[in-house]
Amino acid sequence: MKKAVSLMMAAAMTMGLAACGSTASTDTAASAADTASSTEAAASTADSTAAAADGKVYNIGICQLVQHEALDAATQGFKDALVEKLGEGSVKFDEQNASGDSANCATIVNGFVSNGVDLILANATAPLQAAAQATADIPVLGTSITDYATALDISDWTGTVGNNISGTSDLAPLDQQAAMIQELFPDAKSVGLLYCSAEPNSVYQCDVIEGYLTEEGYTVARYAFTDTNDVTSVAQTAADNSDVIYIPTDNTAASNTEAIANVVIPAKVPVVAGEEGICSGCGVATLSISYYDLGYATGEMAAKILADGADVSAMPVEFAPNVTKKYNAANCEALGITPPSDYVAIG
Repeated sequence: MKKAVSLMMAAAMTMGLAACGSTASTDTAASAADTASSTEAAASTADSTAAAADGKVYNIGICQLVQHEALDAATQGFKDALVEKLGEGSVKFDEQNASGDSANCATIVNGFVSNGVDLILANATAPLQAAAQATADIPVLGTSITDYATALDISDWTGTVGNNISGTSDLAPLDQQAAMIQELFPDAKSVGLLYCSAEPNSVYQCDVIEGYLTEEGYTVARYAFTDTNDVTSVAQTAADNSDVIYIPTDNTAASNTEAIANVVIPAKVPVVAGEEGICSGCGVATLSISYYDLGYATGEMAAKILADGADVSAMPVEFAPNVTKKYNAANCEALGITPPSDYVAIG
């Protein structure tokens, strides 16, 4: 029908213009033919778009706090899972990076809410907190979150957030991390906890592991930096006063591993890290999870919400199914450390 109307309009235009002057009739006829052809093409495109829209296209907003290996892997795993579960043509991602700035997280997430996205992925604590403030209606899934109760200030934690928020946690067992320090450095006396004081989940991890380390007889001291500007100076103080340094899953530390390595390696002070990305940069050992697998699990949760109508408020926070003892071969060699045989080299 659209095609017939387009041809009739083109013919009418040709006849009207021909009556105005015979000298333009040939050019005008050609122009009218082009117009008719363009109109037909537009109608065909519209029909094609309508056909594509027969299947629901889900719009997903992704706010990632900062670019580094662990968070990048979680985002990729999330996207891969959704594409696999829903189909490549059925999901559209608006992926934005906050460059480590919590204010940027709020701006990004508020934009997602204004655009009416179907679901928000909050990759790290600050994006999760921003999403919690921005919407109570759009489903929000977190990933790379250490402790949801700490991040969202929940006092009676039962395993579910209970509103429009759920997701996955990147917390590897802290008691096992403390045991790893004991296993690798039985003669050490002091452990320094190096972390960013602006990251609530880093504070939480240090609170918990300090108890385990104290029980094992270590003297524990905290060395907190506030942002990237004082990482080097605080790391130097920690190295000067510690036999071993522990760094939790901390986004600021993960973005500054080179600066930390430039301090601890020359000082011959080993770092045990809460995640593999930090260990790859400045550590000797870690109890590692796969952030890709964590993000993938989050994507599977998203597919259940979007395609199956699962109630996000009833979905328990999920954890990484497996942990692996890993070591940084280059840093171990530089510090003369021989890891046990059950440790796997990062590579």
